[in-house]
Amino acid sequence: MRGIAGRAIVGLAGVLALASFATAQTSDDETTHVPKTRTLFEKLNAEAKPSAPAPKRDLNGAWTGPVASIGRNFPPFTPLGEQRFKLNKPEPVYHLANTNDPLMTCDPLGFPRNVINETRGMRFAQLPDRMIVLHQYQRVWREIWTDGRELPKSIDTKDGAPSRWYGYSVGHWDGDYTFVIDSIGMDDRSWLDTSGHPHSVDMRVQERYTRVDHDTLHMSVTIDDPKTYISPFEELTGVPFKWIPNQELEEQLCIPSEGIAYMNIIGHPGGTADPAK
Repeated sequence: MRGIAGRAIVGLAGVLALASFATAQTSDDETTHVPKTRTLFEKLNAEAKPSAPAPKRDLNGAWTGPVASIGRNFPPFTPLGEQRFKLNKPEPVYHLANTNDPLMTCDPLGFPRNVINETRGMRFAQLPDRMIVLHQYQRVWREIWTDGRELPKSIDTKDGAPSRWYGYSVGHWDGDYTFVIDSIGMDDRSWLDTSGHPHSVDMRVQERYTRVDHDTLHMSVTIDDPKTYISPFEELTGVPFKWIPNQELEEQLCIPSEGIAYMNIIGHPGGTADPAK
């Protein structure tokens, strides 16, 4: 929650003190402009400098992408999917005190939400038998096996593999510049996005990472979950990432104690919660 709760708590008093003044000033002077702080991705993308050719079969290194690459390609729900979707209460549709978004209690974002909604930073590390993907948010990692093993045949059954927040993944190269990751077995307590789209443990996800040149990487994500959606769909297409020059990722953590303080100050002002919306 650091970067969300931390800044909100520290700056709350100042924000409240200046709120009425700032509102009046904006009304009286429409030319008032607060400069927007650009993200690292926006700064690197704006440089548009020439890049060296992409090395073959090599994604090694740290990359930064947009703050949130929210997909818009969801097909209609199945009856079960519709039923589960209605149980989710995303913020800001619901008041912060009433949302049940797992992020608000610092539960793992899980996969693929961590590549749909949190693309600010990740690192690839290629090993002889696997690709390690390190994600900046919550400092979590995934093992993408490249040793020829198969994905589990069934999930959460008597003889099957248990579901996990980040599932099970295998990968292979499609040509010299595209790395393909297939995943299954993701814990169905996680959401797909901030809008509360659900998924089942039998969902299959395919990521494709194409290195366009040395400094540019494109990501696409396709989801196939027939228990929840009537058809497969490409959730993200060609989301760009840029090579980070100093190869350093930020520390971006969701801290439960800060999350509790954030909810108490912002979500429950005066110790009460609004009814719903």
